[in-house]
Amino acid sequence: MKIICIGRNYREHATELKNPVPGEPFFFMKPETALIRAGLPFFYPDFSGKVHYEAELVLRICKLGKHIQARFARNYFKEIGVGIDFTARDIQERCKEKGLPWEAAKAFDGSAPVSKFVPIARFCQSSSISFHLDLNGETVQKGNTGDMIFSFEEIISHVSRYVTLKIGDLIFTGTPSGVGEVKMGDRLEAFLEKEKMLTINIK
Repeated sequence: MKIICIGRNYREHATELKNPVPGEPFFFMKPETALIRAGLPFFYPDFSGKVHYEAELVLRICKLGKHIQARFARNYFKEIGVGIDFTARDIQERCKEKGLPWEAAKAFDGSAPVSKFVPIARFCQSSSISFHLDLNGETVQKGNTGDMIFSFEEIISHVSRYVTLKIGDLIFTGTPSGVGEVKMGDRLEAFLEKEKMLTINIK
C-alpha cells in the first residue's frame, strides 16, 4: 500500500508558504509506517520543534491501473476520507534551502493519520465537497474541491503516468490555506461536510 501526496493543490496554500503555483500536479510519497488509524494519537517527534498540520481529502484506490486517462479516472476510486499530512516544517525548510528531498520532513512514522472512508457517491458532485479542520475547538482550515487546482481525475491520471496504482493505495489530494503548528496537548478534529471523521490528540 502506497501513500501518495499531492503538493500545492490550492492556490492560497501555495501563496501562504511563498511557493509558486504548479503548472501540473506534483507528488511525494509516504511509507505505510506513516499511517495512523482513526482513534490513535500523534506522538510529537523528538527531531522537530515545528510540526504543522495539513488537512486533506484522501481517496482510496479501488482498481489496478497505469496510464489512466482522466476521463476514465473516476472508475478508480469509490471512497473518500480525510487525512492530515503532518509536516516537520523546520526540517522541510532546511531541505528546501539545500535542494534536498523532503522525506525526513514528510514521511516520518505517524505523519499520515487517516479517517474512516465513506462512499463518494454520497455526495452529489465530487467537484463541490467541503471539509474543515478544528484545532482545540476552533476552525483553522476550510477547503472545498471546487478550489482545487487539479481535480481528482487529473491527479489520478497524472500520478498513474509514473507509478502503477494498486487497490488500497491512498492519495492525499492537497491542503487548503490555514496550515499551522501543533503542540503537545492539542486536539485536532477533521470534518467531511458536517460529519466528524477524525480526531487526533497530540502527545
